[in-house]
Amino acid sequence: MIRVLLTDDDALVRAGLALMLGGSPTITIVGEASNGREAVDAVAAGGIDVVLMDIRMPVLDGMAATEAIMATPDPPRIIILTTFDADEYVVRALAAGATGFLLKDTSPAEIVDAIGRVAAGEPMLSPTITAQLIRQVAESAPDRRSEAAAARINRLTEREREVAMAVGRGASNAEIASSLHLSLATVKAHISHIFTKLDATNRVQVAIAMHDAGLL
Repeated sequence: MIRVLLTDDDALVRAGLALMLGGSPTITIVGEASNGREAVDAVAAGGIDVVLMDIRMPVLDGMAATEAIMATPDPPRIIILTTFDADEYVVRALAAGATGFLLKDTSPAEIVDAIGRVAAGEPMLSPTITAQLIRQVAESAPDRRSEAAAARINRLTEREREVAMAVGRGASNAEIASSLHLSLATVKAHISHIFTKLDATNRVQVAIAMHDAGLL
């Protein structure tokens, strides 16, 4: 069972999430927090695998709470779940150490899937969020699409390029395995090689590299 902490200053939102996630056979809600400080204290007490974290909260906001939690030994995974989709929040959340970023209008099934993927160590960004990050980088550095970017992509094998394209479109490992008729282990191996060859540390950086090379 994946042990989840719900963090939101709106009691109705927490109740809705608890009801929605409570039906999953792989998830158990182990606690709730109404602000970032309560979330940090709950994590310190142990027994939490994934934190669903709101951004705007009293006492301590979600960004500061994420930074505090990620500074602790063996921290849980954190998914930012918010109504705010501004680029600045996405970038700050990722910089703070969040593993996932989802909007509150994400479907229940997708939230459950995201919790499972994040708990397994797979970063989770919705395709909408990935597209926002790519747009932000493209707008702030319009000359990034260059021969250098193309050269980095040329380090990839044909199969690795196919996997990288799928990553850039926001596909999960399972979706990539299904579409390319590969085993999950093979997909994970390809992604590891892609990270190394593109000097990337996460899937968003892979997407940006593909965008810079004009392939997305």
